[in-house]
This record gives sequence, structure tokens and C-alpha cells, in this order.
Amino acid sequence: MSRVLVVGSGPSGVHFALSALRRGHDVTLVDGGRQGRPPVLPDAGFNALKEELDDPAGYFLGERFEGIVLPTAGKEYYGIPPHKQYIFDVPTGFHWRATGFEPLVSFAQGGLAEAWTGGCYPFNDAELGDFPFGYGNLEPYYSEVARRIGVAGVQDDLSRFIPHHAHLHAPPHLDAQSAALVRAYDRHRRALNGRLGCYLGRTRVATLTADRDGREACDYLGRCLFGCPRDALWVPSITLRECRTYRAFHHEPGWFAQHFETDEGGTIESLLASPVDGGSERRFTADRYVLAAGTLSSARMVLATVARRTGTPPVLSGLMDNRQVLVPFLNLRMLGQGFDPATYQYHLLGLGIAAAVPREYIHGQVTTLKTALMHPIMQALPFDLATSAAVARACHAALGVVNLNFHDTRRPDNTVSLERGSDDAAALTIRYHPDGTEGPRIAAGLKTLRQALRRLGCLVPPGMQHIRPMGASVHYAGTLPMSDVPRPWTTTPDCRSRDFGNLWIVDGSTFPFLPAKNVTFTLMANAARVAEVAF
Repeated sequence: MSRVLVVGSGPSGVHFALSALRRGHDVTLVDGGRQGRPPVLPDAGFNALKEELDDPAGYFLGERFEGIVLPTAGKEYYGIPPHKQYIFDVPTGFHWRATGFEPLVSFAQGGLAEAWTGGCYPFNDAELGDFPFGYGNLEPYYSEVARRIGVAGVQDDLSRFIPHHAHLHAPPHLDAQSAALVRAYDRHRRALNGRLGCYLGRTRVATLTADRDGREACDYLGRCLFGCPRDALWVPSITLRECRTYRAFHHEPGWFAQHFETDEGGTIESLLASPVDGGSERRFTADRYVLAAGTLSSARMVLATVARRTGTPPVLSGLMDNRQVLVPFLNLRMLGQGFDPATYQYHLLGLGIAAAVPREYIHGQVTTLKTALMHPIMQALPFDLATSAAVARACHAALGVVNLNFHDTRRPDNTVSLERGSDDAAALTIRYHPDGTEGPRIAAGLKTLRQALRRLGCLVPPGMQHIRPMGASVHYAGTLPMSDVPRPWTTTPDCRSRDFGNLWIVDGSTFPFLPAKNVTFTLMANAARVAEVAF
């Protein structure tokens, strides 16, 4: 068996590594390795934290109040808890600039998915139409990853868009407002499905509802956003711990992967990395190399490698991301009711809008507001602060947000390159331009959503919807796509690079199309597939 070096410990990296270890390979995983602090008061619920912590304001808002979403943040309704900020910090040597795109990268152990919301949505055959394989080829790996991480889901109306695979378990309990939305949907299903092409159902979430493999079931502490203290909500560092149980696994945290060193024929001979916090460089060697650093960081690695070898790096085209629109709503049937903080904090319901072209389906995650921070909603209300606070408290149980996702396609004017700036430092340079149909697609999707919410007894307050900037969803893909046709800067169907003979790329770089779905589950399934079919 071969020596395999994996760059990146996000969802793709850890599942590739685990599959390769099970096949008997010797695996070294190199990553930034930054870690957060252990959970505080792991048995306490959200409200108990406010009462029992010595400094609850510091925990929830940060010592410098960096957890506050200011009114100047462009109507963002989601903030990052201060103790999770380490996930998004980058070393001083990572330079970037962007036009039309607001990128996020991570040097954390587990990557950006340490802050995900657990959505697990397999791509169907229509959405895989540009891929060199179909759902039947990927289904065994969806099922295997579901078995590993624990995915909750049921067969319901959303299954027409989200294929039903093996190893799904019972979902978390519905909170009061989510249950009310389901009852309203049952009453109006015919009109919603027929006239609007709109369907409601349970989201698929990587959250345990029964103890397994040393992880505890969700206990409805209401603190998902701040990090599940029971490991019920899967994050990549959990699978990384499993990899460490193999004697053939070698974890090398604390490294900023710079570039590969190759021979004249393009075969990789080593990885050159520098310490994240400064120090001497180090070379790592292996027989085969696997990039799982995330689309942008993997692009930077490829570009830097070519720049070192030829002096002229290419321009990688086809960058994709899901446009997201946040739509707050008010459930009129829930006005005046109290809310229970002992609930699952993230989305419990999903909403799908069918399209004339099936792969252009619009996906929405419905999050009812429970123990999330309320101030981003309060400050967006059209009243003074005191009135807004009073209205928000009175309406707490009735408030919710739909995160509406739209698909994206590869286009030549959306590029990633490596360019030198005025300080002569090489910077990852990102340029993104929406296609000409985006505006009408968003307008049509929002019109359908407002009509559907009205049928469900909900009001969308005027002026509060927010079109998030490209890059905000972190569903990046498309720069080194899989293809049956041999072309430079593509990969084979098993994700082997056509430019470096012993390199495989198993993150979103290789996706030739981006449906309106969270990509993380498909990243994991594809990485497990590559380890199985190519290693």
C-alpha cells in the first residue's frame, strides 16, 4: 500500500483519510490545526449559561463585543460567536484580494465546517448531469458517510428533490413554530404544490437523536450556534479523532501548505509548508498527494506550484458559489405565544421550489428563531430601539428566517489567479460576476416564497430581505472540474489531476455544477468515493 499525503482536515480531507486508512494506506494529514477552546458548562442550556457563567457578556458578545452584528453589516442576520472566530483567522502570509466576492478560508482543525449548520442534501441525477457519473454511482458513499456521521431525515415531500438513501435516523423534535408550519402546510398542500410548485419537509441534518459511537444525542440545550457540547452535531474534528485511532495515521497540525515541488515531468516530489505561527519551512514526502484544502486554498496551491515551476501561473476559471437571500418572516398564528429555549437551534424544516429545468430547483432552509442572538433582527425593524426591542420580545416565538439558495454555473469570467501586488507579495486574486439571469431568478423565487409563506399564515416584513454577497455561503466550487474530456486544469472522473500525475483533488474544486444545496455532504461522499475507486 502507498504513502498518501492529504492537505486539509475539512469534511473532504477527513473522510478521504478515513477511507484510505481502512484500505490499508499510510496517511499523513497536514493542516493549519488551529483549535478552539473546550465547551463551557457542557450540561447547561442557553439560558443557564447566561446565569451561571462568570462573564456571560464576554462569552456571547466577546471581550471587545466582536460578536455583535452592527447595523452597517448590510442586514446580515447571522453572527459568528466570538469563540469561533479562530475558524476564520488566516496567517499573515495568506494574501488575497477580490472583486464581486467576499471569500472565507480557514486554517482551523476541521476547516470551515467546524461552523456549519449540518445540512446534508444529496445531489440528484438532474443536478449531477454535468458530472461524469450519476446518483447511482454516488449513493453508496452518501449512505456510508451517513452511517459514519449520523444523518437525520425522513421520506416526505422534499424527497422529490433530495434522494432518500440508507442510514437515516429519526430527526430532532420540532419546536412549536416549526410544528405549526407543518400543520399549515398539510392544510394547504394542494395549492402550494400545484400553483406554486412549493414543497415543505424535514431538512436532513448531521445531528444525532440517539447516543452512538461515544457521541451523545441532542439534548436540546439550545446552543448549537455556540458549539454542541455533546458532539451530537457532527463536525470534521470528530472524524479526525477517529482517524487518530489508526496506527498508520499521522496528523501534522500547525502548517501552512505553500506549494508542491515537482520534477520536470510534473510529478510531485514533496510538499513545502511553513508553520502557521512562523518558523522554519518543512518538506513532506509521499507517493500520492491529495488536495482537500477547500476550493480557494487548493487553487492557491496549484497556482503557486505552477508559478514556482514555470514562472507563469494559469488563470483558473469557473468559480461558483450559491447566492443566498435571507428572508425574515412573522408567523401570525404564533404571536403572543412564549418560546421554549430548550429546542434544536438550527433549521428543522426545508422548503423546495420546483423549476422548469429540474436542476435549477431553489432550496430554502427554514430557521425559526429561538435562542439565536436577536439583535440583528431587532435593529432591522422600522422603529426606534426601544420599540424594536419590545416588538421583538413580543414576537419572539413568531419570528423566523428562510435562507433561500440559488444554483450557480461555471462561467469563464469568474476566475481565481495568483497576482503580485504593489508590495510584490503574491495574492490570490478572485473575480466574480453574476450571470445575466440572476436578478430575474431571485425576483421570481422571492415572489413564490412570499406567496407560500402567506399561505402558511406568515408575513414577510417589507424591506427586511437581504441578498447576501457572493462568497457568504462558502459553497465554493468549479475551478478544477471533473471531466470525461481531457483538458488542462481539469481532473479525471476519479478526481486525478491531468496536470500533476500523482495528485488527486477531492474538494469542491472538481464540481462542474453547483445546485442550490449545501455541498458538504456531497464533498464527503465524493472524497470517500475517490479513496475507494482510485486508491
